[in-house]
Formats: sequence, structure tokens, C-alpha cells
Amino acid sequence: MTKNVLVLPGDGIGPEIIAEAVKVLECVSQQDSLDIAVDQALLGGVAIDATGSPLPEETMVKAKNADAILLGAVGGPKWEALDMSIRPERGLLGIRSELELFGNLRPAMLYPQLADASSLKPELVSGLDILIVRELTGGIYFGQPRGVRTLDNGERQGYNTYVYSESEIIRIGRLAFELAMKRDKRVCSVDKANVLEVTELWREIMDDLAKEYPEVELSHMYVDNAAMQLIRAPKQFDVMVTGNMFGDILSDAAAMLTGSIGMLPSASLNKAGKGMYEPCHGSAPDIAGQGIANPLATILSVAMMLRYSFDQGKTADRIEAAVSAVLDQGYRTADIYTDGMQRASTSEMGNAVLKVLQA
Repeated sequence: MTKNVLVLPGDGIGPEIIAEAVKVLECVSQQDSLDIAVDQALLGGVAIDATGSPLPEETMVKAKNADAILLGAVGGPKWEALDMSIRPERGLLGIRSELELFGNLRPAMLYPQLADASSLKPELVSGLDILIVRELTGGIYFGQPRGVRTLDNGERQGYNTYVYSESEIIRIGRLAFELAMKRDKRVCSVDKANVLEVTELWREIMDDLAKEYPEVELSHMYVDNAAMQLIRAPKQFDVMVTGNMFGDILSDAAAMLTGSIGMLPSASLNKAGKGMYEPCHGSAPDIAGQGIANPLATILSVAMMLRYSFDQGKTADRIEAAVSAVLDQGYRTADIYTDGMQRASTSEMGNAVLKVLQA
């Protein structure tokens, strides 16, 4: 049966990195006789320019019908003056919410070839392999009420609501425990239970869930300490599970441990295993069109898609091995370049991965 992949190139460097990832997807699909059909649609700023909406109805229909989605990036200064409700990021949040993509998986794994590219000492990050499980469709990014209001004294006040229901916490917690069972069987739940009632409930529910997974060691950490510990001793973590806002911040911090956020893929899954796959970095409008963006995170997102949505682990392994081989060969885009390496453009890096796959 044909598997349908919807590609959303988006804004900034999105189209450049997506082009390389699609080449890889098409290559392995042909090699491994995978029946995959690729379609494209608009999301984000380009969708606003073309239709007036960051998430056109046509895109949403295609997304619902797709078996998996591959996203580049959205946003940029061109659209920052728009009302918050119609900015590019609202399209991304909308598709996550509509498809109930509640579980965001963000691996932070250091390729040994890039140990010198990390901002931390090699001995602190060598062998790093963390999986951050971020709740993606709840919390303060979606809570109501929200907005900007004018008080009786004439002063403006911005407000957002941080809210999680019990079922939302159980859902993301169970995903984290299940993933930990396939790894080192350790889960660190990150909260701010000393001052936020919503995360006090979060901690209580995580403790209850842990009883269902006696093989998994559960620990708790306040988010401010977790941020410090990621820098102090990152290899203490295996799986970290946390809410939407905390996960957004911590995963970007963890990204820099690996040398570049341009190396990190992500998956956003619903309960049926349908996912949207994207690099962890943003649209990087300052380098768009220059051919210097790193496509490896997007290529590795294709590997995650094959692994989690299509159950093609061996094909995913081949892509990941090809990326490692290219790094062994010394190819580096600008974000991970060090003296003595071979500087590569976006397309040259993508072609190098293809060459390894085709060898």
C-alpha cells in the first residue's frame, strides 16, 4: 500500500534543506522498494503571502490524508508585524493541534566526529545520547484565556494560561516510559512543582505512572536545575520528559551540546503513530538562499519518519550510517566547520549523503 508523505518546505532555509532530504527519501524508497508518494503544500509565511492564512484549508486537508509530514521551517522577520493570530508560527501550532501531535521527540546525540564542535569540553559530551520528550499540544502555548488587555488604570497587561489536564500528562508520560524501556530505562521528569500547581500535578501523575514501569528509574528535577545540569553533566540524562514550554527551551539548550542545532532532527507523534518530522532549528532567514544551511537534521528527520511512522528501521539505520560516513569523510557545512575539514554547501552535503547511500 502506498504511503503518502506531505512535504511542507515553509520559509527561510526550509526549501533548501527540504530539497536535500527529499532526494534522500526518494533514493532509499527506490533502493528498498518502499511505495512512498510525495506531495507538497504551503505552510507559514509563504502560505500567508499566497493565501492570507498561515495554514490554508488545502494544506490541512492534505495533512489529514497524509501518512507522515516532512516540514522545513516557518517564520521570519517579514511577517513579525502581523497580528499574533495570523503569524507563520500559528500555522505550525494549528497543524500540531489539529492532528493531535502531542509527543515531540528530540534526540540530542553527539556524533563522535563533532566532539570538537561542541561548546563544552569533549570529555563532558563524548558519547552523549539524550532523548527529550516534550508535550506539544498543551501547556502555556495553547492555554486559554490568553491575550493582551487594558486594565482599569489604562495600563496594558499580557496574560497566558499554563494548564494541563490529567489525561494529557498521562499520555506524554506513558510515551516517555515506553521509550525509556527501549533505551537505558531512566526517565527524568522536569517541572517547577515548587511554585506551579500545574506541575505539582504533573509530578504526582508521573509518580503514579512509574508504578506501571518498575524497570524504569524515575527522577524529578526543577527546570532551572535541569538547565544547569544539562551544561554541567549532560550524560547523566537518558530520557527527559517535560511540558511544552520547558521542553522547547531545554531541547534547544541540549542541541548546542552536540555542536550544532543543525544536526538535530525531531518527531511529533499522535497516538496512532502518525507524525510530523522536522529539524529542531528554525527558518534562519539571515542565511536563506546562500546555500550554506546544514541539511543533515532534515535528512535525519527522514530517518525518524521511516523508523516511527513506517516501521522501516533498517532503512532508517542506513540513512543514519550514511550521515556518519559523510562526517568521517570530513564534510562540514558552515555551522560545524573546523579547520582542516572540507567545507560543503547545502547541496554538496546532501549529495555526499546520497553518494554513500548509492555506493
